Amino acid sequence: MTATELDIATTAGILHGFAEGGVRTWRGIPFAAPPVGVNRFRSPQPVATWFGIRDATRFGPVAAQDRKGPFEGAAARTPRSEDCLTLNVIAPAETSNHLPVMVYIHGGAYGVGSPSDLPFRGVNFVRRGAVHVTLNYRLNAFGYLDFSEYGFDNNLGLRDQVAALQWVHDNIAAFGGDPGNVTVYGESSGGNAVTTLFATPAARGLFARAIAQSPPSNAVYRPDVTRGWARQFMSILGARPGGEADALRTSSTADLVTAARLLFARVPDEYPGDQAFSPVIDGDYLPEHPVDAFRDGLAHPLPLIIGTNDREGSVFFGRRRILATTRDRIEGLLRNTSTAGAELMRTTYRLPGRSGSLDFGGDFAFWFPTYQIAQYHSAAAPTWVYRLDYAPPLLKAARIDATHGADLLTVFGRTTSTVGSLTTLFGGRGALAEVSRRMQDYWFQFAKDGSVDASWPQYDTVRRANLIFDARDRVEPDSRADRRRAWDAFSHLH
Repeated sequence: MTATELDIATTAGILHGFAEGGVRTWRGIPFAAPPVGVNRFRSPQPVATWFGIRDATRFGPVAAQDRKGPFEGAAARTPRSEDCLTLNVIAPAETSNHLPVMVYIHGGAYGVGSPSDLPFRGVNFVRRGAVHVTLNYRLNAFGYLDFSEYGFDNNLGLRDQVAALQWVHDNIAAFGGDPGNVTVYGESSGGNAVTTLFATPAARGLFARAIAQSPPSNAVYRPDVTRGWARQFMSILGARPGGEADALRTSSTADLVTAARLLFARVPDEYPGDQAFSPVIDGDYLPEHPVDAFRDGLAHPLPLIIGTNDREGSVFFGRRRILATTRDRIEGLLRNTSTAGAELMRTTYRLPGRSGSLDFGGDFAFWFPTYQIAQYHSAAAPTWVYRLDYAPPLLKAARIDATHGADLLTVFGRTTSTVGSLTTLFGGRGALAEVSRRMQDYWFQFAKDGSVDASWPQYDTVRRANLIFDARDRVEPDSRADRRRAWDAFSHLH
């Protein structure tokens, strides 16, 4: 490998990467100025240029976060900082041009998460012939609370994602990628980011297609709600009335992260089904709710793969009890529909049983908005819907099944990782690996040219075809129609 193949000129300066495992890698690339000091709680600013060659062999710090909430997020030893706006690029070992580009947005409830804990995430697609990008963006209080009432910018995490996509558009050709052939994809809150980007005017033209994995697409709220959460946050932080702006400027990173975690724990009981860290419909940067934009034909008319896992809610108990899975939260939601609609939901999910309650909460957060978007977007652009059903015997015996996050094993080929090995202790490793291979083949083909195998029909509002990934894949028309009818009744009266 020559130095020339590892030294890449970008709009801000030259980067030096490294070659390992049959791929070329560049890490810790700044795509915006550090969001610290006067830039704290401000929109991302242009990155400063540098002279000479910048080392790009180490990850930059991940977004500020802690490990005390419902999700542990970044590994304990992973450096974290407010100065986190960097991305990472992986390209094939042999230089090429006009390769498809895949940009992955990590999940973590917009509160935690990291693109660096699995350092070679995306290598499986690079070895198929893609250029792969992962990125950091601001989280929790720094990226997803609405402090506009105190004179600060909002939707900061979303703005960071758009800034990263703009960097890709301006620079990815130097790495062999085609800036006109970018697929953005993400899981969980990363899936929410994907569906939100469809409704973000500033993102128009920065990606060609998208894949939304388990997106909680309804978790986007109006200012009257998000500003209320900001006021609660300021109370938890201990800011004096009238001194909120100063408190936000001067509080330590740790204090802001802690207050955000305490707020996040409070919201699911006070606002059943809602999550405090979220984009805000500000009428400007994000003009309207993404699901409404899909409904009204205002979302970017781009090809979309969207789907969920079999039992999204089955792991949201104990420490992770953040969804509408408790009796009080479920009844709080059902009070917003008719008596008949509420009774239909109780019958469909066998409420208040534990399994049905977990499925209700998972479907409310992930499956219901996925179904809505598929219904709406299929009229505007090619849309394909999937569900991951395969679960190894151990997960079935534990009644976890294919739960939230199971697709991270299959999409990234992590079936032989520590988690993959543990889940297949009692068998199923070969079948899981085959499901993984098929999902990766679909994802890469879609990223390559926007197509999928002919055996997976496009979604439409008549047949409502779903591709079910299982030990043997199958296509199901109007899958889980009983749940669809219950949610249709709920949404019409909600």
